[in-house]
Amino acid sequence: MESLTEQVQQNPAAASPRRAVPWMTITWFGLLLIGAFFPILRKLVNQWATDEDVGHGFFVPIVFGFIAWQRRDTLMSLEWKPCWWGVGLIVLSGIQAYIGMLGAELFLQRTAFLEALLGVLLVMGGTATVRALLFPLLLLPFMIPIPGVIYSQITFPLQLFASSVAETVLNGIGIPALRDGNILELASQKLSVVEACSGIRSLLTLTFLSLVYAYVFDGKMWMRWALLAITIPIAILANAGRVTITGILSEIDTKLANGIFHQMEGWVIFAIAFLMLVIAHQLINWIYGIRHEPKVLAESALGDA
Repeated sequence: MESLTEQVQQNPAAASPRRAVPWMTITWFGLLLIGAFFPILRKLVNQWATDEDVGHGFFVPIVFGFIAWQRRDTLMSLEWKPCWWGVGLIVLSGIQAYIGMLGAELFLQRTAFLEALLGVLLVMGGTATVRALLFPLLLLPFMIPIPGVIYSQITFPLQLFASSVAETVLNGIGIPALRDGNILELASQKLSVVEACSGIRSLLTLTFLSLVYAYVFDGKMWMRWALLAITIPIAILANAGRVTITGILSEIDTKLANGIFHQMEGWVIFAIAFLMLVIAHQLINWIYGIRHEPKVLAESALGDA
């Protein structure tokens, strides 16, 4: 029979007794946080509902709550040592939100909410609690839209890249196309690669999904960052393919390049991009297995000897 010391060594969480979930404390702080930032959060949720570029924002807090619930045993086994400098962070977030409201700067207001949440976690459970929730906390910025100045700096190069790739491919397959900036001139019509077609939407959503996918289906920490890096070229190339396909379909029927057909095409391309991400994940794991299998077999042989 294993001794108590051996059990603790194998399961460090067993060293600390599991306490009950402090629902009253969590509810109290949660209501105060939501109440204080309600005008800011209301506008944020409204943008999620009306702006397709950040439609994935609805899922971010859900995923955060799901991961936090999964880690409840770990959280309850920690020794909660409130860090009172978290109060300073809460005060700072309030000042930042007020400045953001005076200057009508939404990004400042919304990031202030995340700072306040971090401050509340520090006051409730200390740095140990924050470390246990570090990954879901890093997902929360995905629910906040990019500032307009940065957004335009990202989207315009993506528009030019997508239209350039489409021009090259269309001419290569025998469909005459002439590009003028982000506008493609075809025999049937002009196609304008606007901000909505820049690929930023699929880039943001696919980046968020890549981190969640890696968390659910792979326990290796470095895999999250590997898939995050791979997501960027996949999303950009997938969007360039979407613009190219739109050009091809417009030569068949101009109606296929607009309306519901164009939206359905976007969903199909996004599904293909996500499938490419899954394939990339499997390929990386296959290469990783090939490189580490001889080492594992050698260690196993030494252990048997």
